[in-house]
Order: sequence, then structure tokens, then C-alpha cells
Amino acid sequence: MTNNDIVQKLWNLCDVLKDDGINYSDYVTELVLLLFIKMVHENTESGILKKHHIPEGCRWTDLNSKSGLNLMDAYKRILLALSSGKDANGEQIHDDQLISAIYADAQTRLREPRHLEQLVKALDQIDWYSAQQDGLGDLYEGLLQKNSTETKSGAGQYFTPRALINSMVRCIQPQPGEVVQDPAAGTAGFLIAADRYIKDHSDDLFDLDAKAQNFQRNKAFIGVELVPGTRRMALMNCLLHGMEGDDEGVVHLGNSLGMVGATLAKADIILANPPFGSSKGGEASITRDDLTYKTSNKQLAFLQHIYRNLKPGGRAAVVLPDNVLFEAGVGNEVRRDLMNKCNLHTILRLPTGIFYAQGVKTNVLFFTKGHPKDKLQDENCTANVWVYDLRTNMPSFGKRTPFTEEHLKPFEKVFGKKADGTSKRSEGEWSWNAKEADVVEGAEENDDLAKSRWRVFSRGWIRDTKGDSLDISWLKDKDSVDAANLPEPEVLAAEAMSELTEALREMDGLMRALGAGDEADIQKQLLQDVLGVGSELA
Repeated sequence: MTNNDIVQKLWNLCDVLKDDGINYSDYVTELVLLLFIKMVHENTESGILKKHHIPEGCRWTDLNSKSGLNLMDAYKRILLALSSGKDANGEQIHDDQLISAIYADAQTRLREPRHLEQLVKALDQIDWYSAQQDGLGDLYEGLLQKNSTETKSGAGQYFTPRALINSMVRCIQPQPGEVVQDPAAGTAGFLIAADRYIKDHSDDLFDLDAKAQNFQRNKAFIGVELVPGTRRMALMNCLLHGMEGDDEGVVHLGNSLGMVGATLAKADIILANPPFGSSKGGEASITRDDLTYKTSNKQLAFLQHIYRNLKPGGRAAVVLPDNVLFEAGVGNEVRRDLMNKCNLHTILRLPTGIFYAQGVKTNVLFFTKGHPKDKLQDENCTANVWVYDLRTNMPSFGKRTPFTEEHLKPFEKVFGKKADGTSKRSEGEWSWNAKEADVVEGAEENDDLAKSRWRVFSRGWIRDTKGDSLDISWLKDKDSVDAANLPEPEVLAAEAMSELTEALREMDGLMRALGAGDEADIQKQLLQDVLGVGSELA
């Protein structure tokens, strides 16, 4: 069995849980509480799980040897013991803070012992040898990804497409010895991808001395997540990928826009996809008093945290919605401050439809703290901003047309080999249907740059022409309607009335064909009174 086969088999277990009243939003959490114990059982003799073990009395063999009410009672007892570190008699059975964090406040919502027994037996029937060959961490991450694609689960709101994560990491190029941070960690996708990149591109990791190896395992990666259930998934994900973190794990529980964020140490690299929306108070409120520009816009607050929290020369890649690029007032001030203190060298305009929140238009901002020639400089650090338009005239992405790393390869090519964005660049990238795009208004027909997806704009032009807005586009959407060529308003109104009248006539006929003639007469009279189209419907 491949990992994909196992993921699908695990996902099919949801049918068992649905019979017990558990919805999609709780399914993965319910499953992984069991799954982690099983994974530890299958992997006790290798890797990171040697250190973080499940204590005696709470292991898989303490579950799969029972049935009925005995199984349910044992499972509830195990969850409580893993969370508190104490058994039913109050005796200390483990002092592993990471295991306690993973199982913090964990409790099952299963009510039927037979459903729990089905889950236990199903997990025992999986080919775990194959799973270990591909990596238990990758299996777990595949389950999270499957959850994100199910719109009923609502999980996609914190799930960044893996293709995008991997592309951003390849551009930023994390190195051994660097601190990588994600202040909105979700299920830790960015941190795990950064760790994987370092391992894949560093042949001498095993040659590091003990201190350096300890740094990579315990201090190189740090994330913050607001939602306890999501953080639980992130901790399991990191641990199964061989990432320990400090006593609280790689991902800490808290609000980066509150005191937790204010106390984070500065990082060499920040990779993030901050949550969409604005602060409405409560636990997600913005309480930072160290941010210069006060705002209720969470993305603008996160952006301030990120460029302030970079070390001199530090690199960042951040997913942000369009409103951050054009919002006036505080938005203008934050963008000016960003371009002043950092070299905002690249903006990637992303296609619509690649996130759970359909229709949300997003971008990736790439920037480096300081000036390219002086990392300590904190004024006038941005000279030029390169923009790659991967949005205009792109396919409509979704389940039928998945967004893949192939779509991002042309961007990575023009981004260049230098992680700080200082590679030699030239305009004129033609990838992804750019040849078919119309030229912008006012451009010459033979102006190749007008059709290019890759263009550069000076800081002066952004200031003088755009008023410091970074919402920069130039390609014409081949499906767009030119307002200058529309008919007169009265013609449009007449066409709309004609289409509406025809639709009403068809509905009237359908209702009468279904034997609802009296209701049709009533509705027709109401519509005639409202629209004044009695003669047309007669």
C-alpha cells in the first residue's frame, strides 16, 4: 500500500464516526488521538519517538486487547493520563511535556464502544511496514491535506497548498544554523517543509557537532498557533517528522498579535500565511502595544510583526490578501515602513481558487531586512519591486484542475538562485499563456513587456504613480469586459428585463405543468404588480 492508499483508507473511517454524531471538523482530531498512539507503537525503536514514548498502561496494546465498555473506559483513562501525566490513582506515569501538550484536554466524543472498536481494528489492519517506508510523518501530513480538501471540514481555512509552501521554501533556501519562524503556524506545513529542504540540501548534517545537531533538533524551528486543536495536529506532525522543539514543542500555543508574539526572538527566516479577516476582539484580538501602526486588520498587524521580527539580513516570504496591497490609511503607512526597512524585492500574484476561501485574491511578498549592500541599513532599502502575475488568464483551479508545483516553476526560474532576491533579473517572462494576453491600454502592439508576466517597478514609480499601493497589474484579462464598449444603460436594462420576463414565463409554465395552477396565478399577479410586466406575461 502507498501512503495515498493508507490516507484514503483512514479517511474512509470517517463513515464510522459520522454514525456517532461526529462531524468533519472533529473527525481528524478524533482519529489522530488514536493514530498517534498507534504510530508510536509501530515506530518505537527508531527516530525521535525513542525519546518521546507512550508510558506503560497507555500503549496500543492496552487498547487493542480490549472490547466493548472495557475498551471505551480504557481509552478515556488513557487520554486523561497522557494529558495529565498521572494515572487514575494520581501516580506520576510520565513527565514528558510534549506528550502532555499533544494530549492537552483531549477527550473522545465517541459514544458507542462498537465504533471505537471498529476504529482500533481498522488501524490494526493497515500495512504499517509500507507506511514506515514512506515515512509516518508524510502519512500524517497526507491525512491533514486530505482533510483540507474536504470543504465540509472547514480545515482549508488554515491549510496552505503544499505546492505553494514548497515553492516559497525553495526560493528562501533555509540553511543549517538559521532560525525559521512561522507566527501563524497552522499544522506546521512551512516549518516541516523548511526542515525537509535543509535535510535534502545539506549532505553534512550528520557531520555537525553535538551542539549544532541539538540546535537543529530543538531550536531551529519555532511556530505559534492560536487554536488548541490545530496546534495538537502541528505538534504531532512535527514530532513524526523528527522535529522536537523546546519543552513546549516546535509550535507554541498563543496569539502572535498578543504577548506571545511580542516575546518571540528574532528570526533569520519567517514563512507564514496569516489568517484572513479582521480582529473583532476576543482571543484573536490584536493586543500588541509594540506595533507602530495600530490597526484592526490582522494581516497588516502580522506583516508588521514579521518585518520587525527579522534579524538584519533576514528573509521572509508571506502570503497576504490583496487588501494589504492597496488598503489606504494605515495600510499605506505599513507598506511605506516595510519598503523603508526592508528590500521588498518580489511580489507573486497568486491565482484565485487555490485556497479554501474561494474568491480570495492573494499574493506572496518576498523581502529581506535591510539594504542589499548593508544589512544594518533601515531606511530606503527598497529600490525596485519585481512582480510576477500568475493570476491573469490562468485556469480556474479546484479539485478538477489542481494547482501544482509545475505552475510555479516559471516563477522560481525568474526569481533566481539567490535567496535574498538579488540575482540578476530581466523582464519578459512569457510563461502560462502570456502570449495570448492582450497588451495593456496605451502600449504598442509590439511591446513585449506589455505581455510579460514578469516586470519591475521602481520605488519612485510606486510612490509617485501608485501612491504607495502595491496592487500592480498590467495584463488584460482575455475574459474581461471592456466598460467602454458596453451598450447604453437603457439597452442593458431592456435586455435584462427581457431575460427576466422569459425566465418568469418558463417558471409559470413549469408550475402549471406540475398542477400548481392556483399558486402560479397568485405568483404571477404578485410579479405583475412589482414589475409591471402583466402584458408580457399574459
